[in-house]
Amino acid sequence: MRLLLPLLFILSVGLSAQQKAITLEDIWADYTFNPDGVSGFNFLQDGRSYVRLEDNRVVTYDIATGNRERVILNADVLPTDSGFSGRMDDYTFSDDETKILLSSQTEQLFRRSSQSYFFVYDTETEQLTPVYSEGKHRLATLDPAGERVAFVVDNNVFIKNLADGKLTQVTEDGEANAIINGATDWVYEEEFGFSKALYWSPDGERLAYLKFDERRVPEFTYTNFKNGMYPEYVTFKYPKVGEANSTVSLHSYSVSSAQTTDLLTVNQENSGDWHYLPRVRWTENPDELTAQRMNRHQNKLELLLFDLHTGERRTLLTEENKYYVDVHDNLTFVDDGFIWSSEQDGFNQLYLYDMQGEKPQQLTSARYDVTEFYGVYDGRLYFQAAGRDPMQREVYTKSLRGRDLPRPVAAEPGYNSAQFSNTYDYFVLSNSTINRPETVTVMDATGSPVRKIISNTELAERAAAYGYRPAEFFTFATEEGTELNGYMIKPASATTNKKHSLLMHVYGGPGSQQVVDNWRGQNMAWFQYLVQQGFVVAVVDNRGTGARGEEMKKRTYLTLGKEETEDQISAARYLGSLDYIDEKKIGIFGWSYGGFMALHGILQGNDVFAAAIAVAPVTNWKWYDTIYTERYMRTYAENQRGYDENSPINYADRLKGDLLLVHGMGDDNVHFQHTAEMANALIMNNKQFDTYFYPNRNHGIYGGPTRLHLYTKMTNFLMNSIGPSITSK
Repeated sequence: MRLLLPLLFILSVGLSAQQKAITLEDIWADYTFNPDGVSGFNFLQDGRSYVRLEDNRVVTYDIATGNRERVILNADVLPTDSGFSGRMDDYTFSDDETKILLSSQTEQLFRRSSQSYFFVYDTETEQLTPVYSEGKHRLATLDPAGERVAFVVDNNVFIKNLADGKLTQVTEDGEANAIINGATDWVYEEEFGFSKALYWSPDGERLAYLKFDERRVPEFTYTNFKNGMYPEYVTFKYPKVGEANSTVSLHSYSVSSAQTTDLLTVNQENSGDWHYLPRVRWTENPDELTAQRMNRHQNKLELLLFDLHTGERRTLLTEENKYYVDVHDNLTFVDDGFIWSSEQDGFNQLYLYDMQGEKPQQLTSARYDVTEFYGVYDGRLYFQAAGRDPMQREVYTKSLRGRDLPRPVAAEPGYNSAQFSNTYDYFVLSNSTINRPETVTVMDATGSPVRKIISNTELAERAAAYGYRPAEFFTFATEEGTELNGYMIKPASATTNKKHSLLMHVYGGPGSQQVVDNWRGQNMAWFQYLVQQGFVVAVVDNRGTGARGEEMKKRTYLTLGKEETEDQISAARYLGSLDYIDEKKIGIFGWSYGGFMALHGILQGNDVFAAAIAVAPVTNWKWYDTIYTERYMRTYAENQRGYDENSPINYADRLKGDLLLVHGMGDDNVHFQHTAEMANALIMNNKQFDTYFYPNRNHGIYGGPTRLHLYTKMTNFLMNSIGPSITSK
C-alpha cells in the first residue's frame, strides 16, 4: 500500500478537551462547514475589471487592486410597478455590457430548468423593462447587441424588440407533453446537460432553435402531497430503455424576413441511424451554424456545418468509437479551423482541424486526460488536466500551432480550476485540497498571484477547532490486479490495539471521481462526525471511474455494476485486513448510482458488508432513461444478460446484513419505482430491512430540515447496526 499524507495539511490531528464535537445540526442546520464563495462572478470586457453579485447589487472591482469601483445595478431601488419583486436571482450582460438581463422569482422545474420573471436593465438610461408580463417564462436570452430578447412561453419561442416593445411569436405549435420549441425535453436536459435550445447568431440577425416532438414518448407520473383532499399528479414525458425518444429538429429564424428555415431532423423514418442532436453552435461567421448528431448507440458522431447563405450542408468531422463517444462543449472555432477533444488515442486530448475537417493536428499527447478546455487567445490554448496524478488537477497553456509542451500556469498541490478574463491577462484560480478549503486568487497571465479574493481561513480554523481529522490517500491492488485509488479518515485512536467500524462511501458511475484531492463539503463534515463517533470512513474509486484514460473508464461497458461491485468488495476485504478495522463491522453507503452500488455490495458481498444505506438507487437499468442507460448498456433487447445479471433485484435472496432503503417520492430522475420494486423483491424473499420515503422530495432529497432529518436517520441506522458500541456479528 502507498500512503500519501497531504502536503498542506493544516487541520487538527486529534480531538482534545478544548476542541468541539461536531453535531448533525452543525452540518445540516447551521451550515457551520460551508465555505465562502464568489457569487455571480464575471469578468468584464475591458480585461481589468470584474463584477460580483453582492446583497442584491451588481458591483464592479478592479482586478489588480481589488478596489470596489461602482455599483452597476442596485436591485433594491428598482421600480416594482413593472412587476419586479425587488429581489434579483441572477444576471447576464449583453456583449457590449450596456444591458443586463436579470431574473426574479425563479422557480425550479427539473435539474437544469427553471422559470422566472425576466427584466432588462439599461445601464445608460437606468430603465427597467419587463420581458413578458403575462406570467413566468423561460430561458430568456439577449442577442449579442442587446437589442432583442428571445424566450420561451408555453413551449413556444418569442422575440421581444427592446426598442419598441414589439413581441414576435416565432413558433405556434407548442403544446405541453407534445411539442417543445426552444427548450429541451426531460432526457436531453438530464443526460446531455442543457435546457436552453435557443442560439443567437453572432450578428443577432438569426435565431436558431431546436424543436422536440415528444408525442411518441411514454408518459411518467409521480404524486405530490400538498395537504389537499386529493394529491397532485405531475406528468411528463420520460423515455425508458428501448422506448421512443423525441423527434428533434433544428431550425433558423431570420429576424429581418420573419422566415424560418428547416435545417435538420433526427429520429424519424428518413433520418437513418441519426437519433440525437446533442449540441448546436454558431461559428464566428453569422452565416455558419454547426450541429452535432449521433446514432442511438452513441458510438458515432458527426459535426455538420450549415451555410445559411448558400443553403449548403457538409460534414466537418465524423467520430466513431467501439464503446461510445462522450458529448462535450470543447468545440471552439479559430482562424481557418476549430479545436476538438477526443479519446481516440486512449486519453482525452485536444486536436486542431481545418474547416474542411481534415489534417487534424494533435495539440496534446501526454498520457493523461484533458479534463476541461478553457479557450484560445492570441495563439495560445488554455486547459485543465490530470497531469501529475488522476486525483489532482492543474491548469496548463500551450501554443496553438507550435510544438512546445504544455506549461503549467497553476500547479499548486490539490485541485486547480480557472476562469479567464476576455483578454487572458488575468484568471481567477480556485484551489483546494481534501484537507484545506478552497482559496480563490486573481492570477496574472504568467501564473503569478495578484490578489486573494477568498481565503476561507475562518473555515480552516473552524474545522481545526472541531477536530477535523486528515484524509489520507492510499492505493491498493485488487485480486483481479487493478490498482485503485482511495482515501480514508481515521480517528486518533486508530491503532493496532483497537478495532473500528468502517463505513465505505461509494458512487462509482462511468467517468465519475470521488477520490479527488479537493475540499469535499458537507459529506466530508458528516464523515468527520462519524469519525468522532469511532468510525473509520473510506472511499475507493472502482473501475469505470474517470481521469485514468479511456480503457479504465469504459471497462464497465455493457455490464454496469459488475466490475464496480467486484472492486468495492475487494476494497472492503483489503481494508478489513488492516489492524485497526473490525472486519465484521463494515458498512457501505451510496446515493443514486452509489445506491445501486451499495445494494450490490450488501447482496453480492454479503460475507463482507454487514450494513448498507442505499439512497435513491437504480435497481434495474430497464427502468432508467434511454440516453444514459443505452450509452453504457445498449437496449435490453440487445443486452438482456448484462441487464439481468446486474440488477440488485435479482439478488434479493442474498441479503444477510442490515439494509436501509431511502427514496424521494417526487424523484423525477430515478423513480420511486426502483425502491418500491426492490422492497417488493426483499419482501417476497422474506428479508427484513428498513426503509424510509420522503414525500414531494426529488432526487436530491432536500428542502428545509429534510437533509438534517435524512442524515439523522442514516446516522442512527449505522450506530444501531455497526456502531462502535455494537458487538461484532
